[in-house]
Amino acid sequence: MASHQQLLYHLVFSTKGRTPLLRNDRFRDTVWRYMAGITHNLMGHALRIGGYYDHAHLLVRIPAKIAVADFTRQLKSSTSKQINEENLIQLRFHWQDGYGAFTVSHREKDCVIRYIDQQMEHHRARTFQEEYLAILKSHEIEYDPRYIWE
Repeated sequence: MASHQQLLYHLVFSTKGRTPLLRNDRFRDTVWRYMAGITHNLMGHALRIGGYYDHAHLLVRIPAKIAVADFTRQLKSSTSKQINEENLIQLRFHWQDGYGAFTVSHREKDCVIRYIDQQMEHHRARTFQEEYLAILKSHEIEYDPRYIWE
């Protein structure tokens, strides 16, 4: 029998120190396009990429042969490298060290896509920290509050 899998992940991570480096619409769109290309190069598929001024949300299909940690590390480092090599902003661009990776069922896919699409409106009333803690709680993930923010 052949192997079949569809491994969907909602990835969430912020800029280093949650600095709002993604304020410029054009730059932010460029970053999302870079991430889509890098995801493709890693043999994955980006269903949706979006976020806010200080963080990114991705709904991605990751091949089973690549660990989520390796995929996310390569995605983040390649994106930062490309931004910095092309001098797209005056400051050095870095993502935070950590990330959140949450499994998504096929049935929940459209809900997560809508959630990502509504990030700009969503963050008029809620900070990234509030949002991220709510995501952890909804997935019943335990964490130590002393180490949640780098």
